[in-house]
Amino acid sequence: MTVRYTYDHEWVSVNGNIATIGITAYAQAQLGDVVFVELPAVGSKLCQGDEASVVESVKAASEVYMPVSGEVVEINGVIEDEPTTVNSDPAGEGWFFKIKLSDPSELDDMMDDDAYKSYIAELD
Repeated sequence: MTVRYTYDHEWVSVNGNIATIGITAYAQAQLGDVVFVELPAVGSKLCQGDEASVVESVKAASEVYMPVSGEVVEINGVIEDEPTTVNSDPAGEGWFFKIKLSDPSELDDMMDDDAYKSYIAELD
């Protein structure tokens, strides 16, 4: 399983041609307590860079952008009902949605774990 990261603090975990997408622990910490998540509709076809979700916290509202292009095949309904799941486990049970990748080569320009850790260390 491959995990990649964006400069906007989304993570992508790839297993075959299915990618699971969420926000990083760093993003969650910057937002504060997440109180609402709006997810895309299953069947939506989105391109890299498109707005895919909205996250609202006690501090702010923020968009989640598509890190890679694809068709939404599953959403995490748990976080719609219990958005606090994103606070406690953003890289696990707090995932947002899954897509069928349409252009896996887009992953090549994303950061791996070490590069992302270096990137966020520079931000603090």
